[in-house]
Amino acid sequence: MYKNLRETVIDLEKHQMLIRVKSEVDGDLEVAEIHRRIFDKNGPAILFEKIKGSPFQAVSNIYGTYERTDFLFRKTYDKIKKVIELKADPSRFLKSPLKYLGAPFTALTALPMRSFFDKPVAYGTTQISKLPLIKSWPMDGGAFVTMPQVFTMAPGVQNIMQSNLGMYRIQLSGNDYKLDGEIGLHYQIHRGIGNHHTLYNESDEPFRCSIFVGGPPAHAFSAIMPMPETITELTFAGMLAGRRFRYFKDDQGHIVSSDADFVITGTIQKDRKMPEGPFGDHIGYYSLQHDFPMMKVDRVYHRKDALWHFTVVGRPPQEDSSFGYLIHKLVEDLTAGEFPGLVSINAVDAAGVHPLLLAVGKERYMPFREKAPEEILTIANRILGSGQTSLAKYLFIAAEDDDPKISAHHISPFFQHFLQRVDWRRDLHFQTKTTIDTLDYSGSGWNAGSKLVIACRGAIKRSLWKEFKLDRSLPGVKAAFFAMPGVWMLSFQKWANQQQAENEIQALIANLSTLSLEGIPLIILCDDAEFASATLNNFLWVTFTRSNPSHDIYGVGAFSEHKHWGCNGSLIIDARVKTHHAPELIPDPVVSSRVDKMFAKGGDLYGL
Repeated sequence: MYKNLRETVIDLEKHQMLIRVKSEVDGDLEVAEIHRRIFDKNGPAILFEKIKGSPFQAVSNIYGTYERTDFLFRKTYDKIKKVIELKADPSRFLKSPLKYLGAPFTALTALPMRSFFDKPVAYGTTQISKLPLIKSWPMDGGAFVTMPQVFTMAPGVQNIMQSNLGMYRIQLSGNDYKLDGEIGLHYQIHRGIGNHHTLYNESDEPFRCSIFVGGPPAHAFSAIMPMPETITELTFAGMLAGRRFRYFKDDQGHIVSSDADFVITGTIQKDRKMPEGPFGDHIGYYSLQHDFPMMKVDRVYHRKDALWHFTVVGRPPQEDSSFGYLIHKLVEDLTAGEFPGLVSINAVDAAGVHPLLLAVGKERYMPFREKAPEEILTIANRILGSGQTSLAKYLFIAAEDDDPKISAHHISPFFQHFLQRVDWRRDLHFQTKTTIDTLDYSGSGWNAGSKLVIACRGAIKRSLWKEFKLDRSLPGVKAAFFAMPGVWMLSFQKWANQQQAENEIQALIANLSTLSLEGIPLIILCDDAEFASATLNNFLWVTFTRSNPSHDIYGVGAFSEHKHWGCNGSLIIDARVKTHHAPELIPDPVVSSRVDKMFAKGGDLYGL
């Protein structure tokens, strides 16, 4: 159980899970390039001792592997798991009282605690310009806080148990922000801070906000934990840290975390927005520049010997993938209560999380008649109507009674199970002109797009082919590869506009209609079929981040019957890069070359 981030770093180093970069490095792209290379090698946490222009050290990659994430929470995980198990099924206490005897004491750490002194002596003040200003990608609008814990309370609320703590990215420099005086906050749909902003717009109270950076590892994780709106994330932070969340209120009325390394306080301007971004985000593309709320900075607190905690996001998997891993481990017992009938669910990290959701559900409605998707459709609607899962763009849901071994977490077997059974005439259910993830630019507008539920149940209908030899060329097709049995990736001519795409694909369908393709239920059109089929992650990323169901799905033998769309032959997804898509994240070649030379020195870089 760690009291602060410095204790964490010392413990990681003691267990040979951390390296030090002793050479001075530049926060402008260089630090991020070093981080990515070490992460890609499943490397250790990284302590940067000298960041150009800042007196503070910085640390990243502490959650860089699942094993290290487990290590960080090894002393509290089992205890908090028991609390969650009891919440899912209170009768477990009666069945195994000795096992759960300590659970009530664990829950006591959930109560935030006001620090005895108004202002801990460990704190001093600094300026935004003195912080490690880390820019991750060449087109980023400036330096960002990538591991923030953003704290707000609704107007008129004094009880900290009614607060919200969320991880919403913060732009520190660039664009039109006045350095040291103004910063940008990026928060998306379905976020707690948005509810507070709405209430402040109807109030005369100033919208005070505190941004915590660092502290025990549990605090950053808690900021992304999907808690009910009525329960503050500070309670979870206390339980996971094994130590109550400590805080005090400064003389300007701001809540300050006593354990954070840095705290930026200020007031969000209710009636003023400023351009924020671009920012290289976790889907693997830039989120573009848009108007978002601006906060006027009051103070920047820091602890003695403070560590700037950051990460680098990009095409998954990245360090933040460990958050999804730990969330699943913790809340899997609550799934049945939140989604009755649901067996397993997986927001697929490799596809950018929200673009693709896989699920398995029970079918109990009509066990005495021919199998068809029934209860799993009800479950799918519940999923799309609940919190963060409502942002899913593609939802594939299978029935457990077809194969009790099927799991949403075993992705390749899941797709094989699905493609063997799916009936494209029956199983496609579209939602059009709806909201999608803010970071997903595949739709018809910002936050605007469509969703597709594919609910599959029944006996095996086909054998899946692993290869297929064409006896003639197909119009627009440059190359063909199989990503997995039954999934045919076709390199197709470059996308120009929607009308041309529809004409080109209809010409392709006319030719495909003359072929026997019963073992190829799914065809993906892409820019580079060899790349897209090279790995499972490439297939998932290309297919589901670059397509909008309403606009980019076609079918051989397509039909529309009473407003239901389906197809008799292969389903086709146009996953080419479109002109309205956000740019892909590509490192700066000059910086990459410079870091190449650093790594060539080996020991000099790491101080080993």
